[in-house]
Amino acid sequence: MFEIRHVDTQQYRQQTRKSTLIVALVFALLAMSLSAIAVALFGSAQGSNFRWNLGGVLLGLAISIALVRNVFWPQPWMASAAYGWQLKRSLMKITNAMHQVEAGVRTGSPAAMKLLRFYHLGLGEMHRLDGNPQALNDLGGQVDQHRQAMLEMGLSIDQYQFDPAWLESLQQGTRGPSA
Repeated sequence: MFEIRHVDTQQYRQQTRKSTLIVALVFALLAMSLSAIAVALFGSAQGSNFRWNLGGVLLGLAISIALVRNVFWPQPWMASAAYGWQLKRSLMKITNAMHQVEAGVRTGSPAAMKLLRFYHLGLGEMHRLDGNPQALNDLGGQVDQHRQAMLEMGLSIDQYQFDPAWLESLQQGTRGPSA
């Protein structure tokens, strides 16, 4: 279950810049060090050492990914980047099934209505954090119409949580009995 939290945009941007810089520095240090070690151990003075340099960079990349996933992700200095990634990931899951969500909205499915409302709120949060308020204004009428339809159906418009089960139930419902 993912929940939209209203975080301070300045703090979010500052923390994501810091975490990006740390990860980039770790990758650069690992890639250069491992390339140098690979060339020193396996390279030759007269031949091309491109493959050893590339191998060191790829190994540095693999270690960097493992560090981000297993060590850095739970760190407090990584919290803003993790939140932004989870928000964008949740929105992408809905985007990938948007045709089913919109079909559900047309039939009045409460799960589809909640998903689309979360999507609109999530887009608003993402655009706010990224400093792009104009992008949300482009959806203005559609967001307002959907909000009004939810109110008319008696559904809560405060859909700040994304439950992947809503999406799964919607997708299973549109596949029909053969799925």
